[in-house]
Amino acid sequence: MTSDANLLKTPLHALHVELGARLVPFAGYTMPVQYPAGLMAEHKHTRKAASLFDVSHMGQLRLVGSDAAAAFETLMPVDVIGLGVGKQRYGLLLNDEGGILDDLMLVNTGDMREGGDLFVIVNGACKAADIAHIQQRIGQRCRVEPLPQFALLALQGPKAVDALARLVPGVEKLVFMTGSAFGWQGVHLYVTRSGYTGEDGFEISVHQDHAETLARTLLAQPEVQPAGLGARNSLRLEAGLCLYGNDIDASTTPVEAALNWAMQKVRRTDGARAGGFPGADKVLAQLDGTQPLARQRVGLIAQERVPVREPAELHNASGQKIGHVTSGLLSPSLNQPIAIGYITPEHAALNTKVFAMVRGKPVPMMVSAMPFVPPRYFRG
Repeated sequence: MTSDANLLKTPLHALHVELGARLVPFAGYTMPVQYPAGLMAEHKHTRKAASLFDVSHMGQLRLVGSDAAAAFETLMPVDVIGLGVGKQRYGLLLNDEGGILDDLMLVNTGDMREGGDLFVIVNGACKAADIAHIQQRIGQRCRVEPLPQFALLALQGPKAVDALARLVPGVEKLVFMTGSAFGWQGVHLYVTRSGYTGEDGFEISVHQDHAETLARTLLAQPEVQPAGLGARNSLRLEAGLCLYGNDIDASTTPVEAALNWAMQKVRRTDGARAGGFPGADKVLAQLDGTQPLARQRVGLIAQERVPVREPAELHNASGQKIGHVTSGLLSPSLNQPIAIGYITPEHAALNTKVFAMVRGKPVPMMVSAMPFVPPRYFRG
């Protein structure tokens, strides 16, 4: 376990302290879990206005060179070559058994043939291992350039565009899962219209020397309040999004995780670029049904107002264990306990009743579609 003395601090640490944040260890960093308003208020403010999250613990890197897209595509079941300039995509870094080493975001920031690059954001707890893995696998085909000097801010909520466009004109033209470079007071920003809350919003990469000034300027906008990791977790769970280390890990395949949508057709059906990624035989066999799944990720809604948290066991009506919960909480938006978990495929159909064991007592839950709360991404 990392001692407090060994924890890293983001460039916004002093601001978090000044704002009265409750700080906790997370991914090797001291991070704000909530501010004095509290998780519930921060969650609801994000849904109605805009919240600023510090996500600078995430790893940022560039893959540079004319072969970068083709090289990166060999590590994931994702269409990287076909990603247009300024377009962003969700990716899955796989091990040789088809397990998920990390989930990530990638953007094509320029024409590869002209020496452009891929901008990649990986999870904080995985970033050192991810960068080493990418370097070892494709470092001879492109330049792998970590960007530890850059902070990452997430401005999320339906009024995020109002607040950011006031400072950075032009960002309002971005649509969901696109990105572009912008200038602000002479400072270079790379902005994507994305985030991990189910709301409209932006992620802003900015040099650490300018991060606090930008954060203070954003917080001075009337729509914006600070929010911590607690609200980010409740928002992403309502959106049905996976948290790496909880809902997906190196023992989970994309098909078990119900992430089939993240594997584009060109990588999984007959054709020159189908397969060719780590664990492809197993993943493709699970996709076409020739290798049956032992478990499947599902959404769950409790039928009683009893919060169900990980790692609660899931049982069938006969009391047999059929799976477990990987993320769960009382949904601030729905005022109902919701959860993500893995269960045997025969119990995974929508509206199947299962039972979560909470302090030795069965809590009835229904298998539910995800997201639990409809997303409000801006698609133009």
